[in-house]
Amino acid sequence: MNIEETALPGVLIITPKRFGDDRGFFSETYNAQSFAEADIAMTFVQDNHSLSEHVGTVRGLHFQAPPRAQDKLVRCGRGALFDVAVDIRKGSPTYGQWVGAELTFENAKMLLVPAGFAHGFATRAPGTEIIYKCSDTYAPETEGALHFADPAIGIDWGLDQTTAILSDKDKTAPGLVGFDSPFTYEG
Repeated sequence: MNIEETALPGVLIITPKRFGDDRGFFSETYNAQSFAEADIAMTFVQDNHSLSEHVGTVRGLHFQAPPRAQDKLVRCGRGALFDVAVDIRKGSPTYGQWVGAELTFENAKMLLVPAGFAHGFATRAPGTEIIYKCSDTYAPETEGALHFADPAIGIDWGLDQTTAILSDKDKTAPGLVGFDSPFTYEG
């Protein structure tokens, strides 16, 4: 697998190898031993599969607070999406900064989003499937969100934010200003 660092330490772009022939391809998208050998020490306990039918669907920016915080390994099963991680760790030198990556079925890239980062994505193709691993199970009592279009974060989603398709929860999510993050930078 190929591992690329991003501007936010800990957030990685991982591209697994594909082995193909005239029948198609095979790819090992996760292997605990290979990840451990690459100094990625995370244990995943839940797999999620999401379908967004329409281009311009935005989900996020979401997180789960400690003690149920989640690391996520996100990939695109079909279609295309712009995947984003935002540092929300108090005291972090990169607090409030974001990175994004285009994840498509064709490019096979995955985004590793550690706990302490809010996560979200915008779909670029109809019928986009998002498949992601989580290091803890869903715990609604710990979930939180930040508004995807918060100017204090300034994410360039590459879409008209006024026509983005959002859940009611995401439409009313707060911004970064005044946000009391449950995460602390461990430096």
